[in-house]
Amino acid sequence: MKIEVWSDFACPFCYIGKRRLEEALMNFPHKNEVDILFKSFELDPNASLDTELSINEILAKKYGMSIEKAKAMNASVGQQAAAVGLTFEFDNMKPTNTFDAHRLAKLAESKGKDKEMTEQLLKAYFTDSEHIGNHDTLLKIAEEAGLNREEAKSVLESEDFAEHVRADEMEAREIGVQGVPFFVINRKYAISGAQPVEVFNDTLQKVWEEENKEISLEQIKGNEAGVCTEDGCELPEK
Repeated sequence: MKIEVWSDFACPFCYIGKRRLEEALMNFPHKNEVDILFKSFELDPNASLDTELSINEILAKKYGMSIEKAKAMNASVGQQAAAVGLTFEFDNMKPTNTFDAHRLAKLAESKGKDKEMTEQLLKAYFTDSEHIGNHDTLLKIAEEAGLNREEAKSVLESEDFAEHVRADEMEAREIGVQGVPFFVINRKYAISGAQPVEVFNDTLQKVWEEENKEISLEQIKGNEAGVCTEDGCELPEK
């Protein structure tokens, strides 16, 4: 089973949805036959690399609400994060552009380290209050995920893997992704958003049963048909 996950490292529900999928997989009997592939998606491709605004101020400005209302909304999201064992430090988050983080995630994918890199980037942004647009920070995270620092530095100083990120984003538009997280299972079913664990449980089971359905045929038997098996041939009855 193949699960493709479109997400952004600055998306709180992407981290929550990732944990809920992981929880569902823990109880899935065929979890060792599931391959997860992370896909790039930028919630704000035009986001500044550095800003003096807090995440609460950015949210208030974007939706035309008060700072108090923005803080209350983030606190609610934080409660959902806590329910799956995550700690979100909204007051200390460092909003930034995530494009370079996505490029490094693609380098990690080429090295079989995409899962480690994705987890480290999400943790760095939401829990550790790190600036994941800063190259020094990204290099530290890359090393923690098992990547070679010099190779990661070379990627950041070039345009390497930019086309991979753009290809993921174009594919998202083609299949109608409007927001993230967005989970596509075997290119047959899609789950939009950080749905409850039960939704993941039911969908995983449904897809598995459909993809592994046994075909049962009713045999029409006569008495004048010869047949051969690995044990030999049986002559038709006269």
